[in-house]
Amino acid sequence: MTGTVKIILSIAAYIIFAPILGGIMSGIDRKITARMQGRQGPPVLQPFYDVIKLLKKETVFVNHVQIFYLLTFLFFVIFTGCLFFGGFDLLMVFFALTTANLFLILAATSAHSPYANMGANREMMQMLAYEPMVLLTAVGFYLATGTFKVREIVTSSSALPILMLPGVFVGFVFILTIKLRKHPFDLATSHHAHQEMVKGITTEFSGEMFAIVEIAHWYENVFLMGVIALFFINANWWTILIALAAISVTYTVLILVDNTNARLKWQKMFKNSWIVTIIAGALNVFILEVLTKGVV
Repeated sequence: MTGTVKIILSIAAYIIFAPILGGIMSGIDRKITARMQGRQGPPVLQPFYDVIKLLKKETVFVNHVQIFYLLTFLFFVIFTGCLFFGGFDLLMVFFALTTANLFLILAATSAHSPYANMGANREMMQMLAYEPMVLLTAVGFYLATGTFKVREIVTSSSALPILMLPGVFVGFVFILTIKLRKHPFDLATSHHAHQEMVKGITTEFSGEMFAIVEIAHWYENVFLMGVIALFFINANWWTILIALAAISVTYTVLILVDNTNARLKWQKMFKNSWIVTIIAGALNVFILEVLTKGVV
C-alpha cells in the first residue's frame, strides 16, 4: 500500500468514524459524571439522540452569515483532524484548529446577543490562555523527534516522546480542561445547568446550528485524544495499546476534575494556565533544547 493511499484511507476513516467515536465519548462522559453524582444517568447513545432531535427542530437564524460562520467552523475542525490523521505538519494542524475557533467566535458575535458576546469574549480569553501551550507542544515534538510531521513522529524508531516531554504532556493535559470545556475552566459555555450566561457562546444557536456545534466538538475531541496518543506512539505496534490506555486514563481524570472542582473566574484561568505553561511546558522545552545542543 503506497503512502498516498494510506493518507487517503486515514483521512476517510477520520471523517466517517470520528463523529461516532466523539458521540460515544460524550455519552461515556455523561454516564461517568452521573455515577460520580450518584445518579443512573442517560444511555451512552444519548448524545446521538439529542443531535437527531436538534436536526428535526425548527432552526431560527438571527442572520444568514451566522450559519455560514458555523459551517466554516465545522469545516476547519474536520480539516484539522484530516491534517493530523493524514500525518501532516503539526504546526499547520494547530493553526487550522485556531482558525476554526475564530469562526465559532464570529458566529456568536454576529447574533448581537449580550450573552453570546460575553461568551465570545471569554472564548477569546481562553484562546489566549491555552494557545502558548499548544505552540510549545508542537515545538516540543520537534525537539524530541526532529520533525513536525505527524507521520514521521508515529513511525520513528526512537524512544517514546513522553519520555522526553513529560512537562509538555502535563501542560497539554492541563489546557484540555479548557479545550474540552471542563471545570474549573469552563467559562465560555457549559454543559452544566448553573452557567450564569445561560449557554454563553452557543446561546443563540438553535436546531441545526446547535447540532453543527455538537458534531464539530465530537470531531475536535477525537482529534485532541489523537494528540494525547501522539505522546505514546512510535514505530512499535504495541505502543498503540499504551496510547489507548493513556487516552482512557487522561479522559477519566479530566471527567473527575470536572466533577470535583468549582468553576473559577477568567483571571485565575489565565494565571494558572500561564503558570503551568511556563513551569511545565516551557521549562521542559528549554531543558530539551539544551540537551539537544549538548548532544550535537
